[in-house]
Amino acid sequence: MAGQSDPDFSVFSAAEMEFLAEDEMIEIVPNMRMEELNLISGDYGPFLPRIATEVPLWLAVALKKRGKCSILPPKWMSVERLTQVLEAERDSPKEFQQLPFHYVEISRLLFDHARDDIPDIYMVRSLIEDIRNVRFHKVESGLETISARTHAVKLKNLSAMEVNIVRPFVVRTLQAFYKHDSPELIQQPAQMSGRRPQVADRGPRRDLRRR
Repeated sequence: MAGQSDPDFSVFSAAEMEFLAEDEMIEIVPNMRMEELNLISGDYGPFLPRIATEVPLWLAVALKKRGKCSILPPKWMSVERLTQVLEAERDSPKEFQQLPFHYVEISRLLFDHARDDIPDIYMVRSLIEDIRNVRFHKVESGLETISARTHAVKLKNLSAMEVNIVRPFVVRTLQAFYKHDSPELIQQPAQMSGRRPQVADRGPRRDLRRR
């Protein structure tokens, strides 16, 4: 789709999408002892060697960079599970399989920062890319059915990245259909479409990761 390569077509940039995904929880296995961390987003720990614990993805990446832990890939990132998802996506041309809302961003972050923790990483990467391609093809096919009689578009189980690409296109398309018949209905959405959503400022989180 055009939105995959056109940053002006999406609501959020790829970097902003990753930033939002970094709040997702993931398991790590520490190799050190550390007391509980009391942060604005919550309390995490205490951390004990070889005892798995759950932390936000941004904290897992920060500890991984310092050699303080290994990251346990989510169960959905196994070759077996991804193969099942891919087959189901291909067998259901009008349905999307349920995956984590930020599956694309989570996998990208783990590929970048925890390669050694992902079994069969090349196969996992290939399967996720195939799943993305199949899902985008279904999105494109669904958008081709939009006509002047379309009042709403329902695409269940889309991921954050897919919603980010599809939403502005759908809004603009529906507005184009309606503007001649009912211009008053699109006046307010048209004004809002020019506003860029703001990503919440989470304060010192970035600084913690870069120390």
